[in-house]
Amino acid sequence: MRLAIIGAGPGGYVAALKAAQLGAEVTVIEAGEVGGVCLNWGCIPTKSLIASAELMLKLKEIANYGIDVNGEIAPNLEKIMQRKNKVVETQVKGIRGLFKSWGVKLVEGRGRLVSQNKVEVEKKDGTTETVEADKIIIGTGSRPAAIPTFPFDGQNILSSDNALTINKIPKSMLIVGAGVIGCEFAGIFNALGTEVTMVEMLDRAVATEDVEISEVLEREYKKRKIKLFKGIKVEKVDVQPEGVHVFTSDGKEHVAEKVLVSIGRSLNTERMGLEEMGVEKGKRGEILVDDRMETNVKGIYAIGDCTGKILLAHVASTQGIVAVKNACGQDAVMDYSTVPAAIFTTPEIASVGIRQFQAESVGRKVKTGQFPYRALGKAHALGEIAGFFKLVCDPETDRILGAHIIGAHASDIVHELALAIKYGLTARQVAGTIHAHPTLSEGVMEAAEAVHGEAIHMPREKA
Repeated sequence: MRLAIIGAGPGGYVAALKAAQLGAEVTVIEAGEVGGVCLNWGCIPTKSLIASAELMLKLKEIANYGIDVNGEIAPNLEKIMQRKNKVVETQVKGIRGLFKSWGVKLVEGRGRLVSQNKVEVEKKDGTTETVEADKIIIGTGSRPAAIPTFPFDGQNILSSDNALTINKIPKSMLIVGAGVIGCEFAGIFNALGTEVTMVEMLDRAVATEDVEISEVLEREYKKRKIKLFKGIKVEKVDVQPEGVHVFTSDGKEHVAEKVLVSIGRSLNTERMGLEEMGVEKGKRGEILVDDRMETNVKGIYAIGDCTGKILLAHVASTQGIVAVKNACGQDAVMDYSTVPAAIFTTPEIASVGIRQFQAESVGRKVKTGQFPYRALGKAHALGEIAGFFKLVCDPETDRILGAHIIGAHASDIVHELALAIKYGLTARQVAGTIHAHPTLSEGVMEAAEAVHGEAIHMPREKA
């Protein structure tokens, strides 16, 4: 079976490797670099910058760990960016090496559907190549949304892409949007010494998460002197010699050296021949797919951000595997019920399953258990006592429906709870599982015990 995949992001390249493992003849078409946005402009480069930023925060507190340092500690942006680029380059080489190992052909250029079984590729040298296939998977991803109010110029008004190539640490930055991307960049630039102001239209930061998660993050960011203005909109920006003037709906004017816009993404589904092929799209331009990742045109599948589902790299990878299995004659269905999410702020945020406010908004009764990081010996040893663990459970069956963590290494810890939710485990079952001591993961066990008021390291509640 010949398979053509348009896009080599976390959806496309994973799909290609899985298809090769299943014996397909695979051709991947990529206009940019393998790894897509995630590897080149998103997940990996930002986490590299966050690693540098978190180390800066630690170094500012180094005396608290009994270590004396003489001399100035200062960020070197050029070296930070060099390290980030090296991390990305290493991963890119890794994917190209995997393609070679598994016999995946890579055609570099922009792909366009010309028939149900053909993709025309406009290559970088101006020539074209036609790729023939029995099945086609589209995984073209997304890009920062272009909004007329904020005309990106790459110098004064920045997209998240622009922020990854900045060559000087700005003295001040105003970030439009306090969602995932905005909060991550706020943490990065604040740690590097930038005076950061955030403007959020909604009533709290990271509004997709549990309300108490937002409260803790806002408190920790306030301690770091990150300013957050909530419930207001940016109405106008004006670039002037002394900085960017930002006018907000509450009648105030802010001036910052740089403005970073992080309020949405546009889906890459234009000029691909979808309309000519009769592939259906939704109102946002998303490619409509069923739970087997197939479009309305038989044999054409779509995965990742371009489907408009959950815009996360690991979702794209899973969709890619589902699409490939179905394309290769197996039967697989995409399940979105236990997708873990991680936000790499400091402290980290991770969640899976339903949020308490989501359950309550539809009248569903839930029971919760909560346990603070500061009650863990390992948290004190690490100097990471901010945050908590929270489980959301069904009060009748005791099954875990959702989990929320804010604190050190939350992104690594959450998967125990994803597994518990996926396989219908109860709070008592998780509580009865022995956890190693001293670890941060003990907080999961204690939160599960707290569902029934039995957490060992919590004081008795007053009657």
